[in-house]
Amino acid sequence: MIDIAYASREFEKFLDEYDKEDDKIKLKIVHTRGVVKSASQIAQGMKLSKEDQDLAELIALLHDIGRFEQLKQYDSFSPDTMDHASYGVELLFGERKMIRRFVKEETWDEIVKTAIAKHSDYKLEGITDERTLLHAKLIRDADKLDNCRVKLEESIEVLLGVSKEEVGRQEITKKVWESCKKKESIVSAERVTEMDFWVSYLAYFFDINFASTYQIIQKENYVERLIHRIPYTNEDTIKKMNQLCIELKEYIGKKCEPAT
Repeated sequence: MIDIAYASREFEKFLDEYDKEDDKIKLKIVHTRGVVKSASQIAQGMKLSKEDQDLAELIALLHDIGRFEQLKQYDSFSPDTMDHASYGVELLFGERKMIRRFVKEETWDEIVKTAIAKHSDYKLEGITDERTLLHAKLIRDADKLDNCRVKLEESIEVLLGVSKEEVGRQEITKKVWESCKKKESIVSAERVTEMDFWVSYLAYFFDINFASTYQIIQKENYVERLIHRIPYTNEDTIKKMNQLCIELKEYIGKKCEPAT
């Protein structure tokens, strides 16, 4: 049995080891709670078993556990400083076996380990077990859902390092736009301008796994709300963002229908 209330209390004790007044730490705490909420919403929408709903919430609770040590050591989210997913797996399943703080049984270890290890990969590959794949997909969807909230609530200056007006003056570079036209998420290394980064947040929607998640995206009107945060003044960008808005809404509408 997975006791989510117990795991949550233990997670709060874990957080006591870090500076909760630090803005970046606070951001990750709020994000973790948001991902737990999103995972619960998706799992309930899919009508998963109680055990799988609890397992989805446990994975969400622990998915970014490596981030806290990354921030403590480097004060940065940059992947150049640390692979936070791999470090999280090491914390939980390495010599310290921290996973036992949160759940006593070993029953779900391989699912939790794989889902956390792969939650931030560009593409989800190499999983053959059906239940493990379900949870690896679910945490990726839940993570993206809460990132929509982050992109709407945080200032553009905090997210991108420049004003929203500056972002709106920029072009979308060729490779990034080609990925959008192919309905693919954006490779991080191909982002050049701040506008590229903003478009990449929208392209997340091409890498969602479940109708339940798409239904939440549609209900919350995330496409239009995100697109309209920026005052576009570059004529080429205006045309492309209008096109992307139409295509994303159509794409999401189709994906809202459960597979038959």
